[in-house]
Amino acid sequence: MASELLDTLEQIEREKNIKKEDLIQMVEAALLAALRKHLHSSQNLAVTINRETGAIASSQTKKVVEQAKRSDLEISLSEAQKIKPKAKIDDDVIIALDTRVFGRIAAQTAKQIIIQRLLETERENLFNEYKVKEMELINGIVQRVAPKGLIIDLGKIEAHLPQREQIKGESYHGGERIKVIILKVNKTTKGPHVIVSRTHPGLLKRLFELEVPEIYEKIVEIKNVVREPGQRAKIAVASNNEKVDPVGACVGVKGSRIRTIIDELKGERIDVIDFHNDQPTYIAKALSPAKTASVTVDTPNKRAEVIVPDDQLSLAIGKAGQNVRLAAKLTGWHIDIKSQSDKKIQAQASIAAAEAAAAQAAAVTVAETAAEVSGELTRLPSVGEKLQTELIAKGFGTLEKIAAAAIVDLTQVPGIGQKKAEKIQATAKEIMVEQK
Repeated sequence: MASELLDTLEQIEREKNIKKEDLIQMVEAALLAALRKHLHSSQNLAVTINRETGAIASSQTKKVVEQAKRSDLEISLSEAQKIKPKAKIDDDVIIALDTRVFGRIAAQTAKQIIIQRLLETERENLFNEYKVKEMELINGIVQRVAPKGLIIDLGKIEAHLPQREQIKGESYHGGERIKVIILKVNKTTKGPHVIVSRTHPGLLKRLFELEVPEIYEKIVEIKNVVREPGQRAKIAVASNNEKVDPVGACVGVKGSRIRTIIDELKGERIDVIDFHNDQPTYIAKALSPAKTASVTVDTPNKRAEVIVPDDQLSLAIGKAGQNVRLAAKLTGWHIDIKSQSDKKIQAQASIAAAEAAAAQAAAVTVAETAAEVSGELTRLPSVGEKLQTELIAKGFGTLEKIAAAAIVDLTQVPGIGQKKAEKIQATAKEIMVEQK
C-alpha cells in the first residue's frame, strides 16, 4: 500500500505537472486534518510520510506530569516511562498512533482535502504557466461559439476570444486552427481566465518574429506597430546590421514572408516602413506608398506639414483618412497634408494679404501725415480745405515750405494767383516769426 501511494503521486506529478514533494506535503496535511477530526483534538499532532517507502506514521506529543489531568495534552510519569524509560517530569514524549484509527470517515475527509488541494495547486500552476505567456503568440483550436465570443482550446486550458478582440469580417467554425495572442490572464475562484486577441498590434509583431528569422535573431528590430485590424497596418523596422535591409528582410523574396502574415490576417494590408531618427524622413516614409515633396516640422508641438504632388494627395490621405491616420499613430506626430497646388495658392494668398496689409499701413501713414501737415495750413487766411489739399499735393504742406517757395511756383497751385500767392507767403512768414 505504501509503495502504491508513491506510485500514484508520481503519476499525478507527470499528468498534472505538480511536484511529488508538494503532493506528499498535501497528503500529510490532509491526513493530519483527518486525524484531528477523528481525535477531536488539534494539539501536538503530526503525520509524516516516508519519502523512500511511502509508509505513513502519525504521532502525538504530550508533556510528562505527575498525574495527568488532560489526556490530550498530558501523560503521567508512570505511563511515560513505559514509552521512554528515562522520562522525567516536564519532558515531552512522542507517542506513536495507529493509523488505522482514522477509519472510513477520516479517510474520506483526507480524500476530499487532497482532491481540493490538488485542484487548487493545478489552478495555481496553470495560472503561473500562462501568466508569463501574456503577449505571446499561441496556436489554438476553436472549441465553440459563445454568446459573447469564442472559446479557444489552448491545450491545457480554454481561452476566451471576445467579440471586441475579433477581426471584423472574420468567421470561425468549430475545429478551426487559429493563431491568437494571449492578452490577459486573470486569477478567479474557478481557475485562470485567459483572454486572447486577434486585433492587438502585438499579434502582428509576433507573426513577424515567427516568419522573419532576422527579427528573431535581433538583427532587425521592430520599432513600432499600428493597426486597423482587418484593413491595414504599418510596421516600422530598423536594422542593427548595415548589410541587412530591414524592409527587404521582412517582405522576403517576392513577398513570400509578408504574404504568409497577410494570409493569416485574412488579407490585412501591411506597409513595412524603414525607421529613421530624422523625423521629416521618418514621417515621409510613414506615408508610404505615397510620395512626398517636402516635410516641415514644428518640433515643440510635434506637428508636421507635408506637401505632396497633386496626383499623390488621395494616396497620402488614404481611404477615409486611413493612411495619414496610421502614419500619425506610427510616428507620434500630428500630420497636415497639402497638395503642391494648394500650397501654391495658399502662398499666393499670403503674399497678397501681406501686400494689402502693407499698402493699408502706408495709406494710413500718409493720411496721418497729411492730417498733421494740413493742420499748419489752417492758420493761413483764405485757405480752405480744397486749397489746403492742392498745396499739399504740390509739395507745399508746411508754412516753412510756403515761406521759402518762389511766387511763381506758388501760382502753379490751382486757385492761387499772383496776389494771393504773395499774401499767403507773407502770412506764412509772419506766423513763423511769431513762433520764434
